[in-house]
Amino acid sequence: MYLRPYKKTDAKTIISWCEDETVFRKWTSDRYDHYPITENDMNEKYFDHNGDCSEEDNFYPVTACEDGVPVGHFILRYTGGDHTVLRIGFVIVDDKKRGCGYGRKMIQLAIEYAFRIAGAKRLTIGVFENNKPAYHCYKAAGFRELSLEKEICEIAGEKWAIAELELTAEEYLGDTVK
Repeated sequence: MYLRPYKKTDAKTIISWCEDETVFRKWTSDRYDHYPITENDMNEKYFDHNGDCSEEDNFYPVTACEDGVPVGHFILRYTGGDHTVLRIGFVIVDDKKRGCGYGRKMIQLAIEYAFRIAGAKRLTIGVFENNKPAYHCYKAAGFRELSLEKEICEIAGEKWAIAELELTAEEYLGDTVK
């Protein structure tokens, strides 16, 4: 598996992995006001609206590929304004490949990129508590939960709690951090 920048042609494949609205809402954190979305909706948000980020040059959509075929997707965005904290979001894996280690490998590559290439000091991610496979994937990758107090979102008429997780460069890289 390798990572590459997201391309507009990836949208069709990525959207197809959302087999129902619940999967879609867990993936997008309710950042779209309708379901299903089109390729144009996704590309407009990413390219025309900078992923809804107000700061320029802080939104990076990424596609994970195997043998040239997309198998996963996520975004990275800087938070806090000083380019030391990266947040992972919109994490999704091909629905036919879930449970086979693709998510774990993709997150490991994202961590490597964040700390070794982008120079981030901290990496954060939020996950709905009703998304147990994703939660366990992030914990297995080294993320730790920040607080017992959870933000609650109302999605599709239900209340979903969000676990906030973080991993620091020092935790991940150990003594190699300067």
